[in-house]
Amino acid sequence: MESTVHALAHRPLTAAAVAEFLGLPAAPPVPEDADAVEEEARRRGWEWEDGLVCESYRTAHGHVMCSDVFSPFGDPDARAFLVFGELYPVDPHDERMANGPWLNGLLDAWEKQPGWTGRRPCTEQDCENVLAQAAQVVSAHLGAPPERTVLSSAAVAAGPDLTQRIWRTATHAVVLGPAADNGPYGYLTHLQLSCTPLTAGPELPPADDEDGLVAWITAHVDW
Repeated sequence: MESTVHALAHRPLTAAAVAEFLGLPAAPPVPEDADAVEEEARRRGWEWEDGLVCESYRTAHGHVMCSDVFSPFGDPDARAFLVFGELYPVDPHDERMANGPWLNGLLDAWEKQPGWTGRRPCTEQDCENVLAQAAQVVSAHLGAPPERTVLSSAAVAAGPDLTQRIWRTATHAVVLGPAADNGPYGYLTHLQLSCTPLTAGPELPPADDEDGLVAWITAHVDW
């Protein structure tokens, strides 16, 4: 299979990592106070991480977690995103990205994180294998397979059309798949697990409504 990705770095999701992440909305609330948030992060073994993803944490499980609120602990209205993979896609429409892996240096930082591994170059199937392994862990935690499985699109993230998987709890959308890199790079693609309130769209569009599904996914995974 022809390479569709210049480089892929990832750290597999574990049951403990998924349980901690998806448990954030129901955790004991921590106020939006710098000292209180720092203490809770320290208790969990998290460290502040501003180089891999802007204004994020590196969790004790080695993944990168960011949120749209200062304190994601015990806030059911917070949007949270756990990045467990980073890929540098080949873009045949951009001569720089198609012909030369000039951003490989950015992937070096991800691969150097404890427990992370890399592959250069790699294929779409390599990325799908990472997502499939993660999906098994999420399904085991939630006790159900994905409610909806759909191929991603360029409207959601750059790179090959990878699988998006959707679960819904009573209150949250749980989406696993590729997501746009909104910083600090702008060219890479995250492989992430998203946990966002269902208020962004409680009902799923019909399976044959591809545009509606793309809009639904984007509403829940875009930062």
